[in-house]
This record gives sequence, structure tokens and C-alpha cells, in this order.
Amino acid sequence: MSIIIKNGILVTASEVSQRDLKIDNGKISMISSQINGEKNDTIIDATNKYILPGLIDPHTHLGIEGTLDDFETGTNAAASGGVTTIINFTDPDNSQTFLEDLREWKNKAKNSLIDYGFHSIINKCNSDVLEQISKLPDEGVTSIKLFMAYKENMVNDKELYLLMNAAKKAGIVTNIHAENGVVIDQLIEEALNKNNTKPIYHAYTRPPEMEAEATARALRIAEITEAPTYIVHISCEEALKEFIHAKERGVNAFGETCPQYLVLDEDYLKKEDKEAVKYICSPPLRTKKDQDTLWNKIKSGSISTIGSDHSSHPYVNGKENGINNFTKAPNGLPGIESTLLLLYHYGVCEERISLSKLVEVTSQNPAEIFGLYPQKGSINIGSDGDIVIFDPNKSTVLTKESQKQGTEYNVYEGMKVQGYIDYVLSRGEVIVKDKKVIGKPGRGNYLYRDKFNARS
Repeated sequence: MSIIIKNGILVTASEVSQRDLKIDNGKISMISSQINGEKNDTIIDATNKYILPGLIDPHTHLGIEGTLDDFETGTNAAASGGVTTIINFTDPDNSQTFLEDLREWKNKAKNSLIDYGFHSIINKCNSDVLEQISKLPDEGVTSIKLFMAYKENMVNDKELYLLMNAAKKAGIVTNIHAENGVVIDQLIEEALNKNNTKPIYHAYTRPPEMEAEATARALRIAEITEAPTYIVHISCEEALKEFIHAKERGVNAFGETCPQYLVLDEDYLKKEDKEAVKYICSPPLRTKKDQDTLWNKIKSGSISTIGSDHSSHPYVNGKENGINNFTKAPNGLPGIESTLLLLYHYGVCEERISLSKLVEVTSQNPAEIFGLYPQKGSINIGSDGDIVIFDPNKSTVLTKESQKQGTEYNVYEGMKVQGYIDYVLSRGEVIVKDKKVIGKPGRGNYLYRDKFNARS
């Protein structure tokens, strides 16, 4: 039995065209102007609707202790938003090696609804760690993450160099959280000494200059190691300038931003303190000028991907702890199920980006960078049948009542956005229909990703 999607508008990173689509045994088997089904085939009518490749979210934090979304609830939320693949970050446990930690994370993800992979966070550097990096591809992991901020995870410049060099030799992409953590910690101390504790001081103590400086420093190290480097959650014009300068010098670098930096701004941190604490994330929300720059650089191709950076910290006994001291609020925003709708409304409908560009940054580029293409991220013969059927003629209101994620709040509460997700298919199986998740937990496959290909 085949699944045939008829009369839809097929959107890829290179074209938009009227096509029918056939899926057999979980793979796309035919793309044509007209496909006629057999008696037992399942026919889905997509008249006046877009057929998109399922989104790949390359930046998620499911299963982190203290957050509300494990792999079951988190991937239910992801799927409801058109995400059919995630690459989740591990969380280091210093009582064991990071390879042992990775194997525990694979076990934690067994209830995933959708396909998944991992980036290994590395927060220390010694001879054992450098040797273990070479073994990561055997585990299916071809990317690591290094932090230049947060004392518990931060590596220094020498360690950055050694780890990036080891990653390069292993064919692994290095993800970097680029903020100058040393100076930021000093700015935070000075703010608290002056009793500047309101949520807005989270932004003031993590200024754009410190993101820009760290971005420039990381990419200079990338330049001499020739390590493929992925700067996560770029939030501001200053950091983008450093990133683009590095690209112009020939550095093999990729940039990511997140929906919150495209839609929300620092005014949310100036709301009443009880509300403002919900919006604490790092890097912090920036200005409307920064938003405009980010959109422009997505359009131009300087920014390669969009990741949600989904972190489902609770409000009670979580975000609320920062009401009287911003440093007590856990960093990160929930939003794994909102990416497609936000990008379509604020990007495509407001003519900031094209439909094909949306597909490029949410599907094809992350697949290529992180070793999943052409299995994922595209609509091609032989690719997985990961499909979103998207109705541009309906609208959706984002609310905490309708969301699938675990938080008691929605940072996009009440936003009415154009677009509606009718169906989501993962490997040819309908897992979401008319906003209802019908796929079963545990059906997601662990993805063994290819080593970095310079073609990307």
C-alpha cells in the first residue's frame, strides 16, 4: 500500500511547483505532475496546500534535568509543529566519560515519536577526551558542542583549540556557544553589587559586544584549525558582522539563529518582572534593528539554519526564581512547535524570505551540515517520506492551552499567525492530523549521521 499526496504545491529549496508525491515503504518513490493510485492506496488531497519537507530542528534540549519535556512530550510538540527530525544536545555528567554519557542519552530517547540524533557537549579537555572524540562517528555522532560561557561548561582558548582540532581530524562539526563568559560574569557581579536585579539586566550584562568578541575569537581559532564550525543562536548585528568577516576570509563556518531572535525583542524583558522572567535566554533578546539584520542575513544566505533552542523550564520553581534576581532564572525558552508557523508568518507572509528559503534553512541546510542529506531535509526520490502538508489559507493562534510542550506558559501567547499544519508524515506514516498527534511514542529511529562533507 502506498501513500499518495495529490494536487499539492511542492516546495523545495530550489523550486515551487504543482506535483503529486508517492511514498512506498517509508521512502519517496515518485514525484510527478499526476500520480494515479491503486485500490488499497491512501490518498491525501493537498489542493491549494504546500507540501514541505519535514523540518529538522538542529538545536533542542529535551530530557534535561529540571525541564518539563522528555523525549515523548518534546517530540510530540515537535511533530505537531512540522518537525520530523531533531538533533538534541547531551548534558555532561562528569562522573563518566562523554561516550558513556552519550549511550545513556540514546537510552533516554527511546520514547521519541520522531527520528533523532545527538550533539555531544564537551566541557573538559584532556588526553582521554581528545582520544574519545575520534570514536564519536562510530556512535553515529558527527558534531560536538563547546561553550565559551557558563562556568560549569566553559572551555578556555587553549582547550577550544585542542578540541576543535581533534574534531576536524575526526570529520566532526564543532558547535559553539559564543559569548565571552569571563567578562559577562564580571558584569553580572557588578550589576548585583548595584542591586540591578530586574530581568532586563540579564540583557544588559550580556551585551552584543561580548557575543561579537567571542564569535570573532572562536572563528579565528577555526581559521587556523580549519575545523568546520557552527555558531549557534546568533542574536545580534555585531556578532553577525564578525561571522560574515570570517566567512569572507574563507573560514568554513555556518551560522544559526532562532525564532525568538526574529520575533521577540528586549522589550519583553522590560515587562512586569513576573512576566519578564519568562523571556530570559542566552544570548538575550535583542533589538528590532537586530531582528531586521537577522532576517536580511537569512535572505542573503549568511545564516544557514534556524534552530529552536527549545528549553522547557517550568515557571513555578523555575523561571519565577528570577523575579527578584535575574541570575536565578534558568536560561532558555520553549518553542519547538512554533518554528514553522512563525517563519511562515513573519518571514514568508511579510515578504522577508521566500518559501524556498524557509525550506532551505529549516530542512535542507541542517541536513547537509549535520550529515543527514539526502535521507532527510529534501523531497527527492529515495529520501525519507518526512512531509508536512501546510495550509496557507488558515490561521493558527499560539496559546499555552493548545500547545503540546510541557510548560505552563507560551512565550508567543496569543499571537495569531497565518498558516495551519494539516498533516505531518514521518517515514511515510501520518503522525499528526489536524493538530492531533496520532503517532505512537517510540517509533522514532536513532540516526547515524555521516561525517562532515566539505560540499556542505
